[in-house]
Amino acid sequence: MSTPQSTPAPIRIVVADDHEVIRVGYAELLATQDDFTVVGTAGDGARAVRLCRELAPDLVLMDVRMPVMDGIEATAQLAADTATRVLILTTFDLDEHVYDALGAGAGGFLLKDVTAERLFDAVRVVAGGEALLAPTVTRRLIAEFARQRPTPSTRRTARLGDLTPRETQVLRLIAEGLSNPEIAARLHVGEETVKTHVSRVLGKLGLRDRTQAVVAAYESGLVVPGAVEG
Repeated sequence: MSTPQSTPAPIRIVVADDHEVIRVGYAELLATQDDFTVVGTAGDGARAVRLCRELAPDLVLMDVRMPVMDGIEATAQLAADTATRVLILTTFDLDEHVYDALGAGAGGFLLKDVTAERLFDAVRVVAGGEALLAPTVTRRLIAEFARQRPTPSTRRTARLGDLTPRETQVLRLIAEGLSNPEIAARLHVGEETVKTHVSRVLGKLGLRDRTQAVVAAYESGLVVPGAVEG
C-alpha cells in the first residue's frame, strides 16, 4: 500500500510597490500560480517590513524606490532579523540603488519588464534559497558594484583565509556568474560536489546566499572589477 505524497506548501509572498496599479497587478499575476499565495501587499518599505515580521512570508517582491522607507533599508532590516527572502524589481538594469540592495541582503533582482514566466521562475528560485540576477546584466552588474567600492574590505579579505583552495576557486567562479552546472563542468566534478563547496563557502564567510558571495568576492579583492565583463 503506497503512502500518499504530501503537496508542498505554497510559497507565501508579500508584494511591495508604491504604485497601486503595479502592486495590484503583480499580486493578481502571482495569484494565478497554484504554488503561490499572496499574503499581503505594501505601498512603502516600512509597511513591507511590518507585514513580513507579522506574517513571516517566504518572499517579498520589493520595489527599490518607495516612500517612508525605501526598498534598500527595508531589505537590510529583513535580512537582519527575518528569514524572508527579498527579490528586487527595478526599472533600470544598472540602477545604482540595486547594488546597495544586493549588499543589504537581497536574493536577486529582475527588471520590471520581465515576462510573467520569468517572474514566476525567479520567485521559485529565490524563495528556494538560491540567488538570482537578471541574466542579461549579471556580469555588468557585479563589476559595476565593485567599482563603487574600489577598496578591498580588510574584514572580507581576512575571512577568505578560512577557505580551502578549492573553495576559493568555487567562490571566484560564482563571482563570474557561473551556475552550479557550469562550475561543475569547469572543474570536472559533479553538481553535488559543487553544491557542497558552495554551502561551505557560505557557511565559512557567514553569507546568506550566492548573491552575497559575489559581493564578498569583489569586496575582498578576490575578483578584479572588469575581469569578467561580457
